[in-house]
Amino acid sequence: MTSQYPVASSVPIRFLRLRPTAVLPHYMTSGSAGMDLASAADGPVTVPAGERVGIPTGWAMELPPGYAAQVRPRSGLAWRSGLTVVNAPGTIDSDYRGEVVVLLVNLSKQPVVVQPSDRVAQMVIAPVIQGAVEEVAELSSSKRGGGGFGHTG
Repeated sequence: MTSQYPVASSVPIRFLRLRPTAVLPHYMTSGSAGMDLASAADGPVTVPAGERVGIPTGWAMELPPGYAAQVRPRSGLAWRSGLTVVNAPGTIDSDYRGEVVVLLVNLSKQPVVVQPSDRVAQMVIAPVIQGAVEEVAELSSSKRGGGGFGHTG
């Protein structure tokens, strides 16, 4: 029996191990949109309440041109401990070759300890379309105009 749903395509992503204990990013299920990123810190990292920390993943990567990676929070981690990604989604460009570091913030009232190999974020691969920038003297009108920040209700 064939599935009524289309099969997702994949793109090659090359990973370079930078730390010996790094856990290779991977999808937890066949339907996962994001692959999990784990801490490759040398030991436990305490994230004080209300503070931010950078968690190393131990990986550099090479994305194909025309793609970017988006680093997003893990919902379970946010729900259980109040840890989330500060700049969600964090963007990794196809020409970046440094270590992937997850910027976490602790929104809880208690410190949270991240252990080595704990899953701290997820990474979604997405196609990128760059806009063709054009400066103009005026814009076309629209019914909405400049209304924003709750303008539509």
